[in-house]
Amino acid sequence: MRRGQRPAGGPATLVQVAQAARVSPSTVSRILNGTARVTEKKRRAVEAVIARLGFHPNPMARGLRQGRRMTIGIVALSVESPFFGAIFRGIADALAGSEFAPLILSGSPDPAEEAQRIALLLSRRVDGVIAVTCRVPDEQLIRLAGTAPIVVCGRALCHGKVFGIKLDNVLAGLLAVRHLIGLGHRRILHLEGPPDHLDAAERLEGYRRALDEARVPFDPALVVRAGFYSEDGLGAVGRVLDTRRRFSAIFAANDECAYGARLGLFQRGLRVPEDVSLVGVDDLPVSRYTTPPLTTVRQPLEDVGRRAVGSLLDLLHGRDPSTAGIPQVELVIRGTTAPQGQAAFPHAR
Repeated sequence: MRRGQRPAGGPATLVQVAQAARVSPSTVSRILNGTARVTEKKRRAVEAVIARLGFHPNPMARGLRQGRRMTIGIVALSVESPFFGAIFRGIADALAGSEFAPLILSGSPDPAEEAQRIALLLSRRVDGVIAVTCRVPDEQLIRLAGTAPIVVCGRALCHGKVFGIKLDNVLAGLLAVRHLIGLGHRRILHLEGPPDHLDAAERLEGYRRALDEARVPFDPALVVRAGFYSEDGLGAVGRVLDTRRRFSAIFAANDECAYGARLGLFQRGLRVPEDVSLVGVDDLPVSRYTTPPLTTVRQPLEDVGRRAVGSLLDLLHGRDPSTAGIPQVELVIRGTTAPQGQAAFPHAR
């Protein structure tokens, strides 16, 4: 093979690039990773040989030389959920240009089991972990991060190799209930998320703050435990209607809960928004296609996924991730909310 000619029978190697460019293999390697101290002329000459031979660096081999496996572990409670699906899309987008590959593992609602699954990923020598809506206590996360950095979504935490990305769920509750109050609703039913979930507790706080600032008395009977899934909203609405409790609007724990609540109202012959207004949280993709389209508070879930990857890469490269620029929630008004009307207080039919 002549110097500078592409080798037959396979892709060019780093050694062959070095021979063709008349430099050492270590110089080629340093030019590729941006650390070489060479003249601009020599750098361009080496890059020209790389292009001519069609050389493609092996990210796994380079990662191993740097003590990395080029793998990011991801733990999520429910991989089939549209909520987690949106975050995964953001993670995949951000990893696409990073040479890191994701290794996904289902989480658990039990903090101890979830900690074991994070530990399992770390035992596989992943370079870092992204934990989505993790319930593992802060102190345990910090201990686990002694092996590799961890980014956790839904937590305001910044300690050593652990970084949290948290959206403002109090604001989400405020925006939803302010909107309903602005439409004249005063009897607003809140379908509460899991009692041990921080997001649910903060959305309830936002609900109460909105009532307080509008001087609407808080009625504990209008806060009903539901959950984050469609069946939770369906069951909760049925129980409330059976009690003949009066309400004109619903603030659901999230969009999936709102879907179930919408079905429960339909089964009792109640119209949305003519009889009952309905607001969720998340703005999942299907929410714009419900009948009618769901009014909700948008969480920029794909942005959260992208931000999680960026923060983890910062930690891997010895940089401190920044809390500046974390995206904000926003109200999205669609067709499930309307001014309170004459048929505002539903009853079981």
